[in-house]
Amino acid sequence: MADLRVMLVCGSGASSGFMASNIRKAAAKRDLDIEAFARGESEIENYVSEIDALMIGPHLGYLFEEIDDVIGEADVAVVLMRPDYYAALDGDAALEHLLEAFSDADDAGTADDGSEAREARDTSDAEAPVAP
Repeated sequence: MADLRVMLVCGSGASSGFMASNIRKAAAKRDLDIEAFARGESEIENYVSEIDALMIGPHLGYLFEEIDDVIGEADVAVVLMRPDYYAALDGDAALEHLLEAFSDADDAGTADDGSEAREARDTSDAEAPVAP
């Protein structure tokens, strides 16, 4: 089993499928055990209990805002992919962004009440969503 299971979503899973493949290649070059796969946005709820991270296509920015309703209490890091690397299908840059999100969550430590940080949500440098 992979150390990290990552689901990428776009409208139908097609473009995110190419990105998932490129992330797997980038992870293999770094000797990282990451399982990346793609699905359409309508399938998120079916996989929430099986993933560690959810990467959302930049054109689905609205979904990023509503993700709590979709994932509920699941311990899933959520990353809104950046348009620059998504458009280029740059798996190395996407992997780096994903790893940064987990690093940010680790740096955040615990909340004031002592509970663990539930999600890594990274919107830094994110541009306005692109219409589908």
